[in-house]
Amino acid sequence: MPRLATLDDLPALLTIEQRCFSTDRLSRRSFRHLLTRGRATTLVDEIAGQIHGYVLLLFSQGTSMARLYSIAVDPDFARRGVGDRLLKAAEEIALERDCVSMRLEVRRDNPASLGLFRRHGYRQFKEVLDYYEDHMAALRFEKRLVPHLQADLVKVPYYQQTLDFTCGPAALMMAMKALDPTLELNRKLELRLWREATTIFMTSGHGGCGPYGLALAAYRRGFDLEIHVNENSVFLVDSVRSLEKKEVMRLVQEDWIEELNRLPVPLHRGSLGVDELRRKFDTGGIPLVLISSYRIYGERFPHWVVVTGFDDHYIYVHDPLVNIEAGETFSDSVNMPIPHREFQRMARYGKAGQKAVLILYRSHRRSEPAAPSLS
Repeated sequence: MPRLATLDDLPALLTIEQRCFSTDRLSRRSFRHLLTRGRATTLVDEIAGQIHGYVLLLFSQGTSMARLYSIAVDPDFARRGVGDRLLKAAEEIALERDCVSMRLEVRRDNPASLGLFRRHGYRQFKEVLDYYEDHMAALRFEKRLVPHLQADLVKVPYYQQTLDFTCGPAALMMAMKALDPTLELNRKLELRLWREATTIFMTSGHGGCGPYGLALAAYRRGFDLEIHVNENSVFLVDSVRSLEKKEVMRLVQEDWIEELNRLPVPLHRGSLGVDELRRKFDTGGIPLVLISSYRIYGERFPHWVVVTGFDDHYIYVHDPLVNIEAGETFSDSVNMPIPHREFQRMARYGKAGQKAVLILYRSHRRSEPAAPSLS
């Protein structure tokens, strides 16, 4: 049976890596890092003291999705069921970590691996061209590890934020695209939305996008929406220390609220639970939710995600941030399953526990406005 790998297995792992792959090899440093970090698990298939293969999994702290990062079988032991044993053990480990699904990438020219995953019920959902070092395409696969759960997912196009501080615009773009398929998603729109919705326009400090600025940006583009916030205080003010910046943020937010009060945009004081979010979703709304990223990335910063679906145990979101440093790809940020209770914990930010939700709806008012004056 496969067992957990240790640092003592490094020489054998490196030998298998060298024998199995000519490009995109994991280095000694990478293996050592992954063997000693909490969000990765490596299993080896060992018989009579000899390691025949390994599988490496990555886990996200706040979500219920696992990623099969790498799997390899020594060529001398091919076609002996090693890959099947490793994959089965990987799925069992993922279930023990409360993961609802497993995702992975496979080279398009690797029939043995493609056959392994298809045989075990993995479904291809995307092809990514020029993915590997030698420009070979990757096929992305997913398997629901808890097949009795039926998620009601909306087809929300994915857009990855291109800057550290544009999660709000990227999330808004995804929601708008889901409601208006003719909308073109590009970096120009991402930056335009950020300029309209950010809380600070200063030479230092980019500020963040709060609910009011994002709401106005969506309304100007013809979308109906409603705003839900749990308090009247200045949003994201904990993210800056300067008293001058705090004052600028207060004035900007005050101005936005005054403008919203003149528009048919409902502004509700109070928080929405998962059940209320699901009811809004079922009536055609696309929710944007402000979360604290700590429970996913281990760092405290405000972050916007888009809700794409629900089932009885999980809420699914598109996260515009791709944690490349952790070896993730954009597929790890698409339809991320998060347990209801965990989502309730992360759907707040700052010491005051600020909560904000925007619900976007399709509207017949359609016009791209001239960019507002920002001087």
